[in-house]
Amino acid sequence: MNPIVRSGTAARAGALLILLGPLVAWVAEFITAAAWQDPPYSPLYNWVSHLGLTGPPQTAFGQVANSPLGAVMDTGWVIYGALLIIGAFLVFDPRKGTRPITIMILAALAGVGVCLVGIFQGSNANVDNGLIAFHTLGAQGVMLAGNLMAIVAGAGGTRIGLTRGRSITSITLGSIGLIAFPLFMADVFTGWMWNIGLFERAVIYPIMIGHALLGSSVAAAQRHRATHPPAPLGARIES
Repeated sequence: MNPIVRSGTAARAGALLILLGPLVAWVAEFITAAAWQDPPYSPLYNWVSHLGLTGPPQTAFGQVANSPLGAVMDTGWVIYGALLIIGAFLVFDPRKGTRPITIMILAALAGVGVCLVGIFQGSNANVDNGLIAFHTLGAQGVMLAGNLMAIVAGAGGTRIGLTRGRSITSITLGSIGLIAFPLFMADVFTGWMWNIGLFERAVIYPIMIGHALLGSSVAAAQRHRATHPPAPLGARIES
């Protein structure tokens, strides 16, 4: 087995950053949703991105949006994206072939996408001035790149430090997200808009769970390597 991850302090730090990113975003989402009380926020019905609206209450994309702590959600997304990019570049070694390079590219695309969602809100004002294009590009970019990253990472799990079970889980998560993506888009573009929050989270949450799984797995593998170093070459030959 030829590992595609770095070793040492950099890899351990990167793994923790990848793990921390979705945790930060989930905490920000919980806090922001709890503050949205007029009308109460519904995770199945309401858009995820509406949590990040910082302006006055408005009707955007067919829903009443009133997020008093929208800046908290936006900050959480930007932190998530930045941690993912930095973490992936610390963990994966591009000298080890196309797979680590592919994962790093997908991580960068997903990370930039999350940041764009946090920076450019899905507001009526941004629809009018055209900046909504950056929000849409970021959202769709992370939905595709993030789920593909879970599949590629799972397929190379033994070279990353994932157990067989975690590798299968990562592939399954990415596949679920990719299957849910066209269903989510159909729900939007047909104008049906039935439980849009449910479909949106069916695409997004597999990505976040996959990142948490990846970060925790690499961290555990690095910790095991540090406490159980390989035997010297001479000892292995003698045995």
